[in-house]
Amino acid sequence: MKRVLLKLSGEALAGEKKTGFDEATCIKVAKQVKKIVDDGVEVGVVIGGGNFWRGRQSETIDRTKADQIGMLATVMNCIYVSEIFRYVGMETLIMTQFACGDCSVMFSKDDAMEALSGGKVVFFAGGTGHPYFSTDTATTLRAIEIEADGILLAKAVDGVYDSDPATNPNAKRYDEITIKDVIDNRLQVVDLTASIMCLENKMPMYVFALNDEDSISKAISGNFNGTKVTV
Repeated sequence: MKRVLLKLSGEALAGEKKTGFDEATCIKVAKQVKKIVDDGVEVGVVIGGGNFWRGRQSETIDRTKADQIGMLATVMNCIYVSEIFRYVGMETLIMTQFACGDCSVMFSKDDAMEALSGGKVVFFAGGTGHPYFSTDTATTLRAIEIEADGILLAKAVDGVYDSDPATNPNAKRYDEITIKDVIDNRLQVVDLTASIMCLENKMPMYVFALNDEDSISKAISGNFNGTKVTV
């Protein structure tokens, strides 16, 4: 793969604390990404906001406002992780769909493609910029826009299962599954909107556990411990 969109789970970046950041985990991720960037792979990044905010679980806050808080959580995550990436020796750029002071630049496909081709890791923060769309949808949207070869889904769980492995000890993990089967069986890979976008735009996904050794570089090679979602 020449160009990928890496989706990082906010909760996974928090480590065992489950909130905020675990710096050792973030540095470990950054070093993995640096390996593939040094090998010539162009990398875009979307980060979820679950280590700070789960607004959809709140019944007291208006959905639009809750989603706006979530968007800002992803901006904070991208600023932090971008700095960790810089610390290990990469160049980065943070883009948002809305004005965010000097924390980011406004998203433009042309500018994103220029930065990627120049070896920068581009962080797409703030989701789509609109409520009612998750970071899953933002991930697939940006992957399609930058013409990525695939989406790397680095999660807290090591692949796609036929049921929730946290509650069903007999849950079966798939080594490979089609996006149509994911949609038909309502499997929790990404949300339904994102799944349909992947189907319509033939965007494959590679789902794996972030904490597995060299999980990101192994996903690039295809020799990884996870699930390939084909199109």
